[in-house]
Amino acid sequence: MSPAFDDTRRWMAQGTELFTTSLSRVSDEQLAGPTDLDGWTGKHLLAHVCANAEALQHLVHWARTGEETPMYSSPTQRNEDIETGSHKDAAELREWYHRSVAALDADVAGLTDEQWQHTVVTAQGRTVPATELPWMRSREVMVHAVDLGGVGFADLPADFCAALVADIAAKRSRTPEHPAVSASATDADVAVEIPGTGDPIVVAAPLSELTTWLAGRPGGPSRTTDGNDLPGLPAWL
Repeated sequence: MSPAFDDTRRWMAQGTELFTTSLSRVSDEQLAGPTDLDGWTGKHLLAHVCANAEALQHLVHWARTGEETPMYSSPTQRNEDIETGSHKDAAELREWYHRSVAALDADVAGLTDEQWQHTVVTAQGRTVPATELPWMRSREVMVHAVDLGGVGFADLPADFCAALVADIAAKRSRTPEHPAVSASATDADVAVEIPGTGDPIVVAAPLSELTTWLAGRPGGPSRTTDGNDLPGLPAWL
């Protein structure tokens, strides 16, 4: 079940503000350095967030006009855009980010209530109403604000983290090569069961730490409820 549309619109705005703030605190030298995402520098990450905004604009255009405009022109375009963008200089990347954010926000603001109900197809081939687009964007800017540095999952809205945990659990449930998990938050009414291989890993932690671990990021809980080392998970986004 997708989060409420009003919530996702709010999270998209909050996430954009968080990412913009994080970006303003990162030096050009830090952007050129590695991130916790395997093989990605800060420039790769920033290029991805910029290209994602433009790809979502294609879906907004689709919802507004009915003209089929996929997020990417080919299965390889996403990665090609990221790699090409990673070679831009920092000033050009920063300008691209601000331009792409402003353009996406303007296009989203222009959709009518009827157009929000029109269906589009995501890069993964899912047919969804346009009302899902703010959720798709809020995940990108919220999670990658953490990846960029300067903020952690504890700085994200708690209701967003609760929705993200449910979303991650649903996605990981479709990839059974992952370990089975039984996870619950100690400070919120959030619990998920993720089918997978072996006996479930049972973990209980504050919501922000639980979200960190389920998203495959460093800094989450280190042990299961029975005191065993908690294995890391591959990055989810």
